[in-house]
Amino acid sequence: MTFFARTPAVATGPGDRSSASRGRRLASTLVVMIGLLALFGALGYLLPALGAPIGPKGIPSHVSTDPHNLPYYALRSVLRMFIALFFSLVFTFIYGLAAARSKRLRVVLVPLLDILQSVPILGFLSATISIWLVLFPGSILGVEAASIFAIFTSQAWNMAFSFYNSLISEPTELDEAARSLRLTRWQRFWKLDVPSSMIPLLWNCMMSVGGGWFFLTASEMISVNNHTFALPGIGSYVEEAASEQDLGKIGWAILTMVIVVLLIDFLLWKPLTAWAEKFRVTQSESAAPKRSAVLTVLRLSGINDFLAHIGRPIASFFDRITRPLGVTGARFQSQDGRHDRQLLVNSLYAALLGLVGAWGIWKLYELVVPALGLSEMAHVCWLGLLTLLRVTLLLIVSSIIWVPIGALIGMNPKLSRILQPVVQVFASFPANFVFPFVTMWFLAWHIDINWGSILLMALGTQWYIVFNVIAGASAIPDDLREMSRSLRQPTWQRWKTLILPAVFSSWCTGGITAAGGAWNASIVSEVVSYGKHTLTAQGLGSYIAEATSIGDTPKIIAGVVVMSIFVVAANRLFWAPVQGLAQRRFSIA
Repeated sequence: MTFFARTPAVATGPGDRSSASRGRRLASTLVVMIGLLALFGALGYLLPALGAPIGPKGIPSHVSTDPHNLPYYALRSVLRMFIALFFSLVFTFIYGLAAARSKRLRVVLVPLLDILQSVPILGFLSATISIWLVLFPGSILGVEAASIFAIFTSQAWNMAFSFYNSLISEPTELDEAARSLRLTRWQRFWKLDVPSSMIPLLWNCMMSVGGGWFFLTASEMISVNNHTFALPGIGSYVEEAASEQDLGKIGWAILTMVIVVLLIDFLLWKPLTAWAEKFRVTQSESAAPKRSAVLTVLRLSGINDFLAHIGRPIASFFDRITRPLGVTGARFQSQDGRHDRQLLVNSLYAALLGLVGAWGIWKLYELVVPALGLSEMAHVCWLGLLTLLRVTLLLIVSSIIWVPIGALIGMNPKLSRILQPVVQVFASFPANFVFPFVTMWFLAWHIDINWGSILLMALGTQWYIVFNVIAGASAIPDDLREMSRSLRQPTWQRWKTLILPAVFSSWCTGGITAAGGAWNASIVSEVVSYGKHTLTAQGLGSYIAEATSIGDTPKIIAGVVVMSIFVVAANRLFWAPVQGLAQRRFSIA
């Protein structure tokens, strides 16, 4: 067993040993070596700055807006983004696996994930910034850790939802094969769980990076409790340039961001999406497989064999140490005549959770209600209802527009090669970078921010639906597509009987994460400013943003709790039944 899935061998023939072929292999090896040296060199250049000591003037509250600093700022931002993405992946694998494999833990973990994705990024920052500063005293690393953690909170939840949904909807025959082969839990994870979830997880990784870019300004220019901590980065640069009302500098930042997004797409996402095609559940090869120049160079260089050679002993070691955990199909909970005992344990478990929940509610009541009063709490609930209406309208319009487009992109490899970079640019581009221009447009055309904020929220959250639908359409087996063509189904019938049912589960995942992202995006969408002009919409997002900036803890807690209640209630009352329907009626198993 190995960590790394085998890749298709490069086609060989009688002339494979020719000088031209050897030249291509040598050139590919040199390119890969130069790329690795450049990567390690960039890390060596950036890492010392992360732990630099705090100067005598304390943590800076401003950054330079000299455009010459933009390449360095972009590198710092990209480093934060991918450190957060690494921790998000680790969290996704642990959390999603625990929720999918343990019914007892699922009762707690799935609703908790609903709550976590509903907590706005400013809520996490206001609660943790002091902790990070205490953990790393006298070093800028404390603020860096807070920034990375904030980006993590904008990335992890949709990835965890995607992985969890992939696990609970694995094809039945593959699950039975894993049980028949008596794979260990570790083997099953790498042989079945990760490969079967690879395509939707990869697209959600792309979306997570896009979500991280969206909240980049709040992550790099941290304003909590009447204090501002500024880190060198492209997000803080835009925030500073907007306060100076310098549209030219904002334009340079936008150009830099477009270049960064295109490079990441070319060097990372395109090779990964082409490589992930091997994990599609199908019995026939795709007629138009996805291609990537970077992936071709990597395969020619022989790095696959090198990684597999390193991975085999590591995999064998983990195989041995994880065998005591049991094999696939074994149950940790007791069986065989112990039903009454198990029922008692479950009852005690539920009672304990109820007591802990009641204690937490009481403590929140003591902390918030006496300080604010019932009238203020009613006002917060009303603001939450206004934001809920915006989120609902956003989801309806985004689904109507983007489900057909996403399905077409996912099912057509040629179209995907053309439009994927375009979608990736728009999804990864921080929409709040253009907020200053939008603010000027709203002012010039007298557009009410209460309606305009819906557009601003959509700029950052509609992509959750797009990417999940693309992933769902990409995973439709070629056998079913060929059958549909052989039956000469009309277009409307093909959409009704194949495409929409196939992407329904992916749309559910995208809808859940888009809703959570929209609530989070309300923080930066219901309050927009440019220079001396500030537009504020009535809603829970603007309420939390204002309370965070002045450090009003009871109002912050009240806003976060009400937002969490709205999100969890929507997920339990609407999304949970819809997901159940998707698993029963529309899963490919």
